[in-house]
Amino acid sequence: MAAEKAGGGIKSVVLVLSGKGGVGKSTVASQIALELANTGKKVGILDVDLCGPSIPRILGLQDHDVHQCSGGWIPVYADKNENLAVMSIGFLLKSNRDAVVWRGPKKNAMIKQFLSDVVWGDLDYLIIDTPPGTSDEHITVAENIRNLNVTGAVMVTTPQAVALGDVRREITFCKKVGIPVIGIVENMSGYACPHCSECTNIFSKGGGETLANLTQVPFLGCLPLDPKLTMSIEDGKSFTELYSESATASAIKDIIRPLMAS
Repeated sequence: MAAEKAGGGIKSVVLVLSGKGGVGKSTVASQIALELANTGKKVGILDVDLCGPSIPRILGLQDHDVHQCSGGWIPVYADKNENLAVMSIGFLLKSNRDAVVWRGPKKNAMIKQFLSDVVWGDLDYLIIDTPPGTSDEHITVAENIRNLNVTGAVMVTTPQAVALGDVRREITFCKKVGIPVIGIVENMSGYACPHCSECTNIFSKGGGETLANLTQVPFLGCLPLDPKLTMSIEDGKSFTELYSESATASAIKDIIRPLMAS
């Protein structure tokens, strides 16, 4: 199987999912990958959001190109130590203004190629950042990682009821395709003041934990709207390295703890 060939050296596959767009799924995926790499783990992040590939921008890699070797595509590395490898369709586009206007079969073929033809080498973790929903792309990913060491999925939501309903459907999807749910992250959970560090609830709070209790999956924690996190993403920098003592950095470390324990 192609997936076995590509993933033979991957110890753990973690999907980052959300039934709703705009909840900060790519932000959570990138911060999980960065923090795992900061601990010395070998990490890959695969961006399968073909129509909205934001991982290269978040990691400050948008001007990089993917190269090929006899074994397949060589991922782009985000650090000098090559602890964080990245693959995204964003590296294959001529311009960041180009749109991917593809029907389902072509998208599915591209995802299969990402999962079979990238030369990751030995990885402790492969983080897969997915588009919102439960459509063709998700089914293709689920089918092509069955022979890999799948730890499970991290669900990302915001506190509002409309986002929670979509994430509940995503949990149902995981159950149907046999992907364990690692837990739920409530993103945009309050606003962290950059001056006094006080956190003020804007949208509401506690919806993610309530959903976790209702669906009987672990609650991994809350991430606030933090201007410093936004700035680090805009600059393509590691937030937990720059602001290691902040409450938001502590929350990110709490989120990855179950991944490292598994």
